[in-house]
Amino acid sequence: MGTISLKNVRKAFGDAVIIPGADLEIGHGEFVVFVGPSGCGKSTLLRLIAGLEDLTSGHILIDGQDVTDVPPAKRGLSMVFQSYALYPHMSVRNNIAFGLKMAGMPKDEIDAKVTKAAATLNLTDYLDRKPRQLSGGQRQRVAIGRAIVRQPKCFLFDEPLSNLDAALRVNMRVEIMQLHQVLGATMIYVTHDQVEAMTMADRIVVLNKGRIEQVGSPLDLYHKPNSVFVAGFIGSPKMNLIGGAVAAKFNAATVGIRPEHVAIVPSGGDVSGTIALTEHLGADSFLHVDSPEAGRLIIRAPGDFGGRPGDPITLRFDAARIHRFDSQGKVLA
Repeated sequence: MGTISLKNVRKAFGDAVIIPGADLEIGHGEFVVFVGPSGCGKSTLLRLIAGLEDLTSGHILIDGQDVTDVPPAKRGLSMVFQSYALYPHMSVRNNIAFGLKMAGMPKDEIDAKVTKAAATLNLTDYLDRKPRQLSGGQRQRVAIGRAIVRQPKCFLFDEPLSNLDAALRVNMRVEIMQLHQVLGATMIYVTHDQVEAMTMADRIVVLNKGRIEQVGSPLDLYHKPNSVFVAGFIGSPKMNLIGGAVAAKFNAATVGIRPEHVAIVPSGGDVSGTIALTEHLGADSFLHVDSPEAGRLIIRAPGDFGGRPGDPITLRFDAARIHRFDSQGKVLA
């Protein structure tokens, strides 16, 4: 099993409250992603689960057992850090096996576990190499292999891909998703990259200044954000958020509309403006439009859209896709 429960978990450093009180249930086999901007408390919350930080108050349960005061090594968890933290003088084989050796496991059992983990992670041909002979992605797989052999109740990933270049991040993202399917283990993954969160998670936990702002599947958060914060954070490009007279027409303090839910029309639209710049991405083009009524908007258009900077443009919002928020930034029914 690998269920994790947070019961009013609070963390403060003196007068500085980092996590004011978090409640969360994570089921066995779930892939849950903690996401939010820098300083929102996502890594702190992960470290509290791991036992690397002490709670100020509240409780953490793993498989129904209260582990609030249990040391990290006895919680049955494995953590993969942003830095690979490999021993440079050891081979891949010995790096993966190190924790098992320290635990006194028999050599034949260690060899079997290392061989199996290496096969799962496509590292079999690299077992006798040193970390300096590996690419960044291969080093990260070694770090994951070291976690796998411990057969933990849950894997904890703390921004494991942030040191990799863009292409490697995409590849490793896919590999971690496939690993989750193979192992069926519970995984908690921390990232500031909402694209990673959207593509990897069964459920996303959006954190804002230490508070859990919303929990849901990627599509739930994309289509039904419960606040301006979530609406502006989830989605790439992000949702257009508009106030003033335009929002007032829809009886809201703020309205949100996704770039793909805005149509270019010859006349009679909701707002007008001027194309400031165009990002051509092949199948799609993203138009940055400056509107006197709505400010800067981003609009998704066909890849062969021929508009140029300086061209006037009229836009109509899909009325069924408009999100309305009150003056406190909360969604209106």
